[in-house]
Amino acid sequence: MTTIHATAIVDPGAELDSSVCVGPYSIIGPHVKIGAGTTVGPHVVIEGHTTIGTDNRIFQFSSLGAIPQDKKYAGEPCELVIGNRNTIREFCTFNIGSPGDAGVTRVGDDNWLMAYVHLAHDCQVGNNTIFANNSQLAGHVHVGDWAILGGFTVVHQFVKLGAHCMTAMCTMLLADVPPFVMCQGQPAAARSMNFEGLRRRGFSPERILAVKAMHKALYRDDLTLQLAMERIATLSESHPESMPDVQMMLSFLQQVSPQRGIVR
Repeated sequence: MTTIHATAIVDPGAELDSSVCVGPYSIIGPHVKIGAGTTVGPHVVIEGHTTIGTDNRIFQFSSLGAIPQDKKYAGEPCELVIGNRNTIREFCTFNIGSPGDAGVTRVGDDNWLMAYVHLAHDCQVGNNTIFANNSQLAGHVHVGDWAILGGFTVVHQFVKLGAHCMTAMCTMLLADVPPFVMCQGQPAAARSMNFEGLRRRGFSPERILAVKAMHKALYRDDLTLQLAMERIATLSESHPESMPDVQMMLSFLQQVSPQRGIVR
């Protein structure tokens, strides 16, 4: 049987798996779906068209599925979708999407989201990310797998963060962050690549050498972005094992907005 504290308010229309636990004074709305093994702590509000997967742990005082902080929003049935095995710490605020985008704010699997993290409307967060305390994402931000955001990182709307990137504490992102890049500053500047993180994730020496070569092309040899991409495209010939990494980098750079650019 679902364990719901006597002081919690769960709308009869909500769909909760029989193994879900809901803590004291939490409120769950009529369009909410929560999967097996998920724990909702005390004083949590989950509303809107929100779908939460399995084995998530949601700590106290979080607000999930509230309407977007967007004056154009007029009550459309947009969504918040959260995957599996995520840890969502205290005072997190995740808003639903908006009609101006896909209409869905999405969080993948196995993410570690610390206290006071804010995901605005239409953010798309991948898998295995870490957001330290007070990471703040404006609307339409996309974050790739394995990204790490330092505490108090602030991200401008529509910015994209590539897989395996990392920001230092108090970083302000006004431009896109390519995969693997470590950045810091206000506004952010590229400092290095996330080599230690890649080693911990099992990247081979050959793949890391290719990432070093990408860094050199993007940041050390005074090349235009187009010339850097042309050089990066040749790396899969000298480093065949790195082909997926090269393709991921090129795919990211091809989608960079000329108006926003990448961190430099």
